[in-house]
Amino acid sequence: MVMRAVHMTGMIVASILILSLGAAWLARVRSRHMSVETLLVADRALPAPMLFILTVGEIYSIGSIVAFPSGLYAHGVSYGYWFLGYLLLAFPVGYFVGPAIWRRAKQYNACTLPEVFGRHFGSIAFERLTAWACVIALVPWGQFQFIGLSSVLDTMGFSAAPAAGLAGCAVIAFAYVSLGGVRASTYVAFLKDVLMLFGIAAVGVGAIGMQYKLSAGHAVITTPTFPLPTGSSLVFAISTIIYQGVGFYFQPSVTPYLFTARSAQAVRRAMVFMPLYMVMYPFAVFATVFALRFLPSLPDPNAVFFHVAATLLPSWIVALAAAGALLAGLLVLAATSLNIAAMMTRNIAPGLGRRHPKRAINLAVILFLVLALVATAHAPAIMLTALNLSGYVGIQFASLWFLILTGWPVSARIAGLGLFSGAGVAIALFASGVSIGGINPGLIGFLVNCAIVFCPLWRSRSDVRVHNKKDLL
Repeated sequence: MVMRAVHMTGMIVASILILSLGAAWLARVRSRHMSVETLLVADRALPAPMLFILTVGEIYSIGSIVAFPSGLYAHGVSYGYWFLGYLLLAFPVGYFVGPAIWRRAKQYNACTLPEVFGRHFGSIAFERLTAWACVIALVPWGQFQFIGLSSVLDTMGFSAAPAAGLAGCAVIAFAYVSLGGVRASTYVAFLKDVLMLFGIAAVGVGAIGMQYKLSAGHAVITTPTFPLPTGSSLVFAISTIIYQGVGFYFQPSVTPYLFTARSAQAVRRAMVFMPLYMVMYPFAVFATVFALRFLPSLPDPNAVFFHVAATLLPSWIVALAAAGALLAGLLVLAATSLNIAAMMTRNIAPGLGRRHPKRAINLAVILFLVLALVATAHAPAIMLTALNLSGYVGIQFASLWFLILTGWPVSARIAGLGLFSGAGVAIALFASGVSIGGINPGLIGFLVNCAIVFCPLWRSRSDVRVHNKKDLL
């Protein structure tokens, strides 16, 4: 019986993955040509609905269906406060800064983040330096998708050959990139969103119904308590909401998607509807509460959502939810590998892609996927720690965007000093385990970063090289 369920799940998931490849191929067919700009920024032609689908497809990744329920299950309601809180803050911030970011990328004709930074500050060296910093921030994020994919494959019953399963995921992610680049991610994201929303809603509704029946029959095993965060946990939640909410759309893992929009107005229209996608989180909370009440001793918190799904729902619905989770991880993996490959071949070592840029990008994607797969298989715990560290680097880029959007005149030297000082302070505090009243170490590092770049002393000096827009046009 178990083998039959696993076989059926495998057939459903395989069919959906083939369908996703068809969607990626459709993106290739509908593209008039496949230039580098098409591959990386979809020719800056995505209308608001497609930009919305692409962006939420990357924001609400595999963590929404795996990490969020597992965090609530393992750490309690305080995890949910900052997780949901920073998203709610990020959307209004994105509404105001997103169009401005698009305009700067268009002004500098940039396909990658380092191109914006390098051309604004007039420094090729600064472009390469920020490219390396972006790669440092993105590599653990891409590797984390492999960890999430591995968790989903395990819950589906395909843990006998984990390396083969993850290798298959890497091949599919590369197929998305090679077929249609970032536009392919948009087409696949639509399929992923339908499956994820359906799966999470189905599990949540099933959990509500079953809790009502079991509670009426007095079958509750335990009654969980949900105390409000206090003391240092409250300070951590608030500081994390501020830090990640303000810096969310300035991260290298999010900002490039804004470059694909047709216009600044398309970015603004897409941002208006971003919060609606959070409708799935209450259903994830319902599923987690069911697990806390009736399944209080699960050995692997990462599998809590799918364990509840398997307990409450038919296997075909579980398979659809698992397929949505797989597509979520694959989309982010493909987009992350494409961003890293673009920076490696355009900003760090542009000579590699001068003659055959698309071929160089594809080869760099393959190299990253192989290295990330090997690293994840041999050191998953290290990768999880590196994921925390990558956030301390990624959000520090907000200071550079503040400088660009406000026109604050400092040199590339000072901007780089602030960026790396902030990241260094945050990582040092995290690694040392020193707690400053529960404040998120990333926020402390970011304040150091901003204090350096916005120091009035630098403004009074005359060594600023590029802030006259006429020199750039």
